[in-house]
Amino acid sequence: MSVARITEISASSTISFDDALQQGIKRAAKTLKNIEGAWVESQKVICKDGEISEYRVMMKVTFVLEG
Repeated sequence: MSVARITEISASSTISFDDALQQGIKRAAKTLKNIEGAWVESQKVICKDGEISEYRVMMKVTFVLEG
């Protein structure tokens, strides 16, 4: 039997939602071991002068706890 934990992470990118998601998982993997998956809870954009300047995602990351 395994036990998993879920943590909420916010990540941003000036490129795309996909990049924000990738960067968030990459950063989370530096401190969280055994990441099993994630789901995007919400997406948001920041606009400046009528154009998108930043993409933000709020995600929940699942990781399995060690022994």
